[in-house]
Amino acid sequence: MRIALFATCIVDAMYPKVALATVRILERLGHEVVFPPGQVCCSQMHVNSGYMEDALPVVRNHVRTFMKADYDLAVAPSASCVASLGHQQPDVARSGGDEGLARDAEVVASRTLELSQLLTDVLGVTDAGAQLGSWFPHTVTYHPSCHGMRLLRLGSRQEDLLRTVADIDLRPLPDAEECCGFGGTFSLKNPDVSAAIAEEKIEKVTASGASLCTGGDASCLLHLDGAMHRREARGQDGRPLRTVHLAEILAATRENPLEVDGPVELSIPASAGARRGPSARVEEARR
Repeated sequence: MRIALFATCIVDAMYPKVALATVRILERLGHEVVFPPGQVCCSQMHVNSGYMEDALPVVRNHVRTFMKADYDLAVAPSASCVASLGHQQPDVARSGGDEGLARDAEVVASRTLELSQLLTDVLGVTDAGAQLGSWFPHTVTYHPSCHGMRLLRLGSRQEDLLRTVADIDLRPLPDAEECCGFGGTFSLKNPDVSAAIAEEKIEKVTASGASLCTGGDASCLLHLDGAMHRREARGQDGRPLRTVHLAEILAATRENPLEVDGPVELSIPASAGARRGPSARVEEARR
C-alpha cells in the first residue's frame, strides 16, 4: 500500500522523531510511505480561535496538496489533526462559499486515518510485539486525548496496541478520560486554568506508578511534559516523569530501543535531525 504521511505542525516542529517512528512502523510492515510536499497546518488553530476567513486558505492548501498526491490512504500520528479534517475543514470551506472545496475536504478526510486506526482497522495489527517487533521494557501509563475519545471514537485501539508491546508494564491511569488541560489555543488564552488541569493530570500519572506517560497526540504530551519539567515531577520510583508518543514505543525494538535515561530518544542517525524539512527526514528513516 502507498501511504501518505500527514506530519502535522507540532510533530514537524517539535517532535520530528514521531514522524520518523511512524515511517519506520509502516515500512516495517512492507508499505511505501510518501510525503506530499507543500503540506503545512490543517487550520485547527485558526478555527478554534474563530478565524474562519484566515482558516480558508490554510484548508485550501491542505486539501489541494493531498488531492493531487498519489496515495491509497493518508496517516497522521495525531488524533486531533485527523479529527480536524472531517470535523472542521468542510465547514470552513462552506462558510467561505466554496462547495467544491468542501466536497474535496470530505474526500481527503475520508482517506486520512490516525495511526492506531490505520494499524488496527486496515493493516490488521493486533499484536505489536509479534507483528512490529515492538519492545519497551518500561513502566508506562496511557493518556487518551480528548479528540481521540470524543471525535474519532478511537476507543481502546491505542491502549490495545500498547498492551501487546513486548515486556511493557502498562499501568492504568486514574480518571484517564479527563482532559490534560492543553485544549489547543485554550492553553494560551486560559493559562492558569490550563496549568491547574495539567497539575491534576500529573498527580494521576504519579499515582499510576509509572514514570512515563504515553498517548497519541504530541500536543497533549508537549503540554504535560512542559508541566512535568517545570515542577521537576518524579514518579513513585524516583525517576523524572516524562512523556513519550505511542508511535515511538511501537517503533522501538530490541535492536533499536527507545532510550529513557535522560531525554526520551529513539535511536535515529544524527543526520536525520537536521532541519531540512520532513521529506528529507522521511528519506533518512528509510535507510
